[in-house]
Amino acid sequence: MATTLKPIFLLADSQLLFWRDEEGKRFLDRARALIDADAAGRAPKAAYLGASNGDLPEFYDLFLGAMAEIDIRDCRQIPSQPAPGDLEFLAEADLILLAGGDVRRGWQVFTETGLKDKVAERYYAGAILVGVSAGAVQLGLKGWSEDGDEVFDTFRLVPFVVDVHDEPSWTGLLKAVPQSGEHARGFGIPSGGGALYHPDYSVEPVRHPLTEVEAAGSGMRQALLMPGAGREEEAGDSPRVMSQDELVDRVLRDLGGPEPGDPVN
Repeated sequence: MATTLKPIFLLADSQLLFWRDEEGKRFLDRARALIDADAAGRAPKAAYLGASNGDLPEFYDLFLGAMAEIDIRDCRQIPSQPAPGDLEFLAEADLILLAGGDVRRGWQVFTETGLKDKVAERYYAGAILVGVSAGAVQLGLKGWSEDGDEVFDTFRLVPFVVDVHDEPSWTGLLKAVPQSGEHARGFGIPSGGGALYHPDYSVEPVRHPLTEVEAAGSGMRQALLMPGAGREEEAGDSPRVMSQDELVDRVLRDLGGPEPGDPVN
């Protein structure tokens, strides 16, 4: 199996699973191309984790339909109480989808069953992770209960707080980012939209603009990240393209690493 890290697909809802752009290209074709680049000619495997929605079968059927669109036929639902055969399949999956539902509910299952570690292991072994709604939130730094009273750590594979389809208020995002550490930031993905988190720490909006929220010394800062532009826009400021060094410095701060210029052991 490949060990090159792949982009993490973050979807506000299930719309992008079937979406085509103006040229008729499927969004999920990007995931299939990444898989084929590693294992051309081999039938890929796709695993579905529905713990956040209580393993409802209708959502697994939706997943099967999306995988059929990109000709992935070897699929399996990994239940909240996985059997040894389920874990064996997960350990070989080329694509893993974390479904929507209740963020807290799903996260509790992942931690209690050890699926949290299994998913992370597959990511670092080269699998593609797709988070839909609650699944997208879980792949980031923080999750929160439905009433917003509890904020807790999640996978932290994406070094930002992720929120979905809560535009324009982004209540959970605005509450969770300040609890994620100094200089933390987060992204709000609107309904029908998505984002790719790339291994070089860059974030690519898909279909709709993302709302970026950052905890700065002067308070909470908000900006827009536009699809295809790779830039942030703030009221009263000119658009600015972030450099690679800026992205790396920022993610080090997000993860509690050394500030630029600090000694490194």
